[in-house]
Amino acid sequence: MSYQVLARKWRPRNFSSLVGQEHVVRALTHALSSQRLHHAYLFTGTRGVGKTTIARILAKSLNCETGVTATPCGTCSSCLEIDSGRFVDLLEVDAATNTRVDEMRQLLENAIYAPTRGRYKVYVIDEVHMLSNSAFNAMLKTLEEPPDHVKFILATTDPQKIPVTVLSRCLQFNLKQMPPLAITTHLAHILQAEGVKFVLPALALIARSAAGSMRDALSLLDQAIAHGAGEVEEGQVRAMLGTVDLDYLYSILESVQSGDTGELTRIAADMAVRSLSFGAALQELAALLTRLQIEQLVSGSIDEEDPDRSRLLGLADQLTPEYVQLAYQIVIQGRAELPLAPDEYAGFLMTVLRLHAFRPESVADIVSSVESGIRQNVRVQIPKAVSAPAEHTIEKAMVVPPANRSLRSEGANWHEMVAALQINGLARELAQNCELRELSESECILRISPAQGHLQMKPAPEKLRQALSDYLGRAIVLRFELAQTDSETPAATVGRERFQRQEQAIASIEKDLFVRGVIESCGASLVESSIKPIE
Repeated sequence: MSYQVLARKWRPRNFSSLVGQEHVVRALTHALSSQRLHHAYLFTGTRGVGKTTIARILAKSLNCETGVTATPCGTCSSCLEIDSGRFVDLLEVDAATNTRVDEMRQLLENAIYAPTRGRYKVYVIDEVHMLSNSAFNAMLKTLEEPPDHVKFILATTDPQKIPVTVLSRCLQFNLKQMPPLAITTHLAHILQAEGVKFVLPALALIARSAAGSMRDALSLLDQAIAHGAGEVEEGQVRAMLGTVDLDYLYSILESVQSGDTGELTRIAADMAVRSLSFGAALQELAALLTRLQIEQLVSGSIDEEDPDRSRLLGLADQLTPEYVQLAYQIVIQGRAELPLAPDEYAGFLMTVLRLHAFRPESVADIVSSVESGIRQNVRVQIPKAVSAPAEHTIEKAMVVPPANRSLRSEGANWHEMVAALQINGLARELAQNCELRELSESECILRISPAQGHLQMKPAPEKLRQALSDYLGRAIVLRFELAQTDSETPAATVGRERFQRQEQAIASIEKDLFVRGVIESCGASLVESSIKPIE
């Protein structure tokens, strides 16, 4: 007997064996059990998620010789013929090759005749969005009021191209992409039944490469079995798929954290020697950073059986959540820029070096920097008991801040301070959209509304902190509160004043005698958007 590929051999024959579409199975099972049968169903979703498979199971449920049921027997002649594709009353049409109106009319003319073998005549139209507009129009009347013995099952990967007149006549079910864990579990079940040796990490690689399609996963599994001479090993699957060993990616992040640029260049060179895909490497690195961020924000999200759990937790502790977000942006931007690079190796190397260049300093460096700034801005007091020349005292002391910039209380005028700060660009936008909450000798607390929270993107906060420190003449630690502001921010003030000037300009034009005369005599109208106040 000839070999049957896994995708066909393990195609689900009933609803209970279907994987990953529980919401659709539940609805159809309840409808069949209660005999609430619609005349037209539409299944949408990406390739390989089970649209045609569910259509065939539904056809068996409608025509099983035991009666209309959610659990067809699978052994009667109708069930067996449907499984083998020989059931005369199941008409499967590929709309991609039967797009013309004449073909659709010929198909529908036979709908009036009673089924030959089964209880219902079932029309399964795959890729229905490929039909022409004329063909859709031809089927509308039959689709809306078909004979009692006819059921339509439509399937498509692109429901946006289906006319709303057709959509409104169907029960629509959106099939989801299969989660990687569900695919991995199903593949393991199949290999155990087939007696094929495997390791779970290899199946996880196949599941990720399948991108939510169970059919693609089974096709890749067939290829992996052939590639591994009857076994499914991780190394062989990686070689087959061209995927990057995760050890490279962990090593990159660990080297970034430690600041080892030599190791970063060595890793990139090693990947180039092995002819690994740098685009795939950046894609996998973005996925790894996503897992790190989830663990940082939702502790305990990493499976305890994950073989990389310790390395993941270590990186999640060592890298700040803010840096993980920045690193994610750098990686996906680097992947988008690969076609623009001199070559993929150069693009990848520059991306990982960018991760290093923008890495946060260690906690010790930050503390040392803050302490150094405080020492430089505090005047050294020489005890009177110590005899020292005046020149020595001056050398040890810094210039005292000007009187008008000495200690400023919580009542400091933030609007005046922002106007005097030597900043521009995003840092100025950040300052103008903040409200001063507290200002002490060493700390400044600003409040910014959630709608403007994106202005805190680096390096704007650091530039604002440095400008404030220069303005006040002392080191300042800058903190932000994300909440609705209680008072008017400088940006709001500017907006209000601009609106007032605009209103005044419009009112001035409206009162102008010449303008009023033109409006009254010529029936003209005033275009307010064309009026600009004189700054």
